[in-house]
Amino acid sequence: MTNVRRGFTLVEMTIVLFIISLLILIILPNLNTQRQRASKIHGNAMTTVVQGQVTAYLDDHPLKDDQQPHVTFAELKAGHYLTAQQVARAQQEQIIIKGDQALAKEK
Repeated sequence: MTNVRRGFTLVEMTIVLFIISLLILIILPNLNTQRQRASKIHGNAMTTVVQGQVTAYLDDHPLKDDQQPHVTFAELKAGHYLTAQQVARAQQEQIIIKGDQALAKEK
């Protein structure tokens, strides 16, 4: 009568755990880099959206002679150029409006 054991030995389990931990060590730094890259791309896209809405607002509200353009997020929200969520996200991304330009603060 032979005693057949099925399963992993301690050495095999140790090797599997070692390989899994190596893969995690390789993947985690890459995920953080990709998250930062995605955040930067989203910030640039949000700046583009805000700039487009600032331009649309100024097209709809022409300036008087010698008047400097000055647009705020409150005016864009009140005029339905941006939603409340877009304004909150733009402020979270630290986007500011100077005159007629939407600018992202450097992080």
